Amino acid sequence: MKAILALILWSVLVPAFGQSLLPVFLKGTWKVNNAEIYEHWDQLNDKTLKGFSYRIKNGQINVTEYLNLTQSKDRIVYTATVVNQNLGKPVPFTMKEKEGAFIFENLKHDFPKQIIYKKISDMEIEVQISDLKQKEHRFNMRKLSSNTQQDTATSNSNYDALLAEKLGGDAYGMKKYILVILKTGTNNTTDKTFINESFSGHLQNINRLVEQGKLIVAGPLGKNQNNYRGIFILNNINTLEEAKEILQTDPAVKAGLLDIELFNWYGSAALPEYLPASDKIWKQKP
Repeated sequence: MKAILALILWSVLVPAFGQSLLPVFLKGTWKVNNAEIYEHWDQLNDKTLKGFSYRIKNGQINVTEYLNLTQSKDRIVYTATVVNQNLGKPVPFTMKEKEGAFIFENLKHDFPKQIIYKKISDMEIEVQISDLKQKEHRFNMRKLSSNTQQDTATSNSNYDALLAEKLGGDAYGMKKYILVILKTGTNNTTDKTFINESFSGHLQNINRLVEQGKLIVAGPLGKNQNNYRGIFILNNINTLEEAKEILQTDPAVKAGLLDIELFNWYGSAALPEYLPASDKIWKQKP
């Protein structure tokens, strides 16, 4: 698979932060009082804040939610993608009012329908989520100092801010991918010509997705009882539904010769960096 070992690198402009209507006070890492629950936010530019929620248990980080705050003119949208919920779809909340707090609502969502961030001080915020009826959770979060963040996360003398920005890594050098398990499909045809053409198209589609920067890992699995055939790791795909649509461009998947299982996966943002070197070490096409 020649082109599986190719990657198009894009240049990244580092924008200067101008005036913003976003709650930029959220930048940094916050900890829920009396719980090992955290929320981290980075400002990507003057129109975007990107964050994630996570828990720490036995020294392991477990990301529970991916967050975005985006500004379009005077409209601010808070988007939450909860791991293993809502079929991987992001849920948008629009800012409705601002009276000493940032209030976001989505009346069509079951819970929460409203999310409120209120700044108590530079080091403390109050967060409230509710269904606008009886169900409500309210908690305070304290901002970790720079020294505390370095002690509890990383203090890396090799840190390259431009590289981290280009690769889309968070404060831990990680990002969300989509893991695809390919397995034997339900189409039991014995038409060898059809099968060969479908899998030839399968390899061509792999190459195309790599060239588009959407696929960074592809490979077969050894024989197993689960009929798993191989894996993909998709890059820069926001939701499981979007991944399903993209994979329908694969002739073998579309024909039912291969079936797919999709999972959100959290891994090193540096994963795509192996591809340029990989294209220099193969001698023969498979």
